[in-house]
Order: sequence, then structure tokens, then C-alpha cells
Amino acid sequence: MFAIIRSGGKQYRVHEGLHIDVDSIDVEEGSTVTIEEVLVVEDDDSTTVGTPLVTGASVTATVLEHQRAKKVTFFHYKNKTRQKRTRGHRQNRTLLQINSIATGS
Repeated sequence: MFAIIRSGGKQYRVHEGLHIDVDSIDVEEGSTVTIEEVLVVEDDDSTTVGTPLVTGASVTATVLEHQRAKKVTFFHYKNKTRQKRTRGHRQNRTLLQINSIATGS
């Protein structure tokens, strides 16, 4: 059984026991989160595709830790003017463990 969920504007294919790294969610570590934005649910014998979401379906996950992604550096350069600038950014991330998938029916 698997589901496709949407979190932080991105889509993730999840199944029970999976650890996924998503954009930061404002929840304490160790608590559970219910994700209602389920796009597809596939059981052993049937597949339910939402329009755009599957009605009544949800995914329950536990927040394992909050972390920061690797630094992304970018470099701006203007030719012939001796202008250059280096910047960096680290995105806040949340590590989730998928506990259960509840179907809509």
C-alpha cells in the first residue's frame, strides 16, 4: 500500500515505515502529524485517484527531528565591471516517519 501526498508544494510517494525529508513543519519533535493532502492511494487491489484530493484519506506521521539542508551557494558576476558576489542559503527541513495510511473508503 502506498500514497502520494503533497507537503510544502512538493509531492512525495510514501508507504508505512518510510522516512521522508520535507520542508519545515512547525510541530514539536516526537509529536504526530496528520497530512490531509492525499492525491493518490493504492491498496492491494484498487487505486483511488483524487480530483484533486482523495476524500477522507489521510497519512499519519511522526516528527523525528528538525534539521537544516546542505548549504546552496550561488555566485553573481557582472562582466567587465569587477562586480561579483557570493551568497549562501540553508533551508530548514523536517524528518518524518510515516506511521499509517488511511484510505477514504
